[in-house]
Amino acid sequence: MQYVRSMAHPVKSPRPQPAAQRLKVRRQLAAAAMELFTTRGYEATTVDEIAAAAGVARRTFFRHFRSKEEAIFPDHDDTLERARAVLEAATPGENPVDTICRGIKEVMRMYTASPSVSVERYRLTREVPALREREIASVARYERLFTRYLLSRFDEDSPNGDEPLLAEVAASSVVTAHNHVLRRWLRGGGEGDVAAELDHAFAIVRRTFGTLPAFTGRAPGAAPERAPAGAGQVLVTVATTDAPLPELMRTIERALQQHG
Repeated sequence: MQYVRSMAHPVKSPRPQPAAQRLKVRRQLAAAAMELFTTRGYEATTVDEIAAAAGVARRTFFRHFRSKEEAIFPDHDDTLERARAVLEAATPGENPVDTICRGIKEVMRMYTASPSVSVERYRLTREVPALREREIASVARYERLFTRYLLSRFDEDSPNGDEPLLAEVAASSVVTAHNHVLRRWLRGGGEGDVAAELDHAFAIVRRTFGTLPAFTGRAPGAAPERAPAGAGQVLVTVATTDAPLPELMRTIERALQQHG
């Protein structure tokens, strides 16, 4: 009897990539944590209960999150990397304020991908101080990323000593504008044209910071243009968090014009 070997390869079902599987587990844990925080309360919920609800072991939980309050923010690490990629891909001629505005839009995309989940998460962070602190820590990571990027656009030998302050204030203003629009959208139940509102807020920021002498759109390390004496000073306006964003930015703009 003659045997014929088949040349066809066996068909294998596709297996999830490690990164995709990791993200899937993180989101399962996050969904379980949010459900338990909502039904049982944050303080009454344990890590073991979150892991069990997600169908994984306790040690698996700690491979993904360091604490239970971190579990309802599963996407910030990936979003931070996407924002970093936007900065790294920017063309040398782009105004760096425009670049960081594009970068933080990755954060808004994260929230708008699941409006109902984002609205519930916002409610929880308002009620649970530990979750609020975790949210604040996440915001600070974006501010540091954008501040470092803006600083990279200054020349190291520049005689103007205001660059670190200017970079930090500008980065903070972009993040504040984003968060102002985001919170309003979340308080409204995740409805409305949040993209248009965000662009409007960024336009206000650009009018204030986009034309300052330090931000000329040059490549990192390039020599800055020499500004007249007294130019490039930074004035920081302090206001309550309830102040409308346009009013706050107009106050800063007027101060810059008066002392320019």
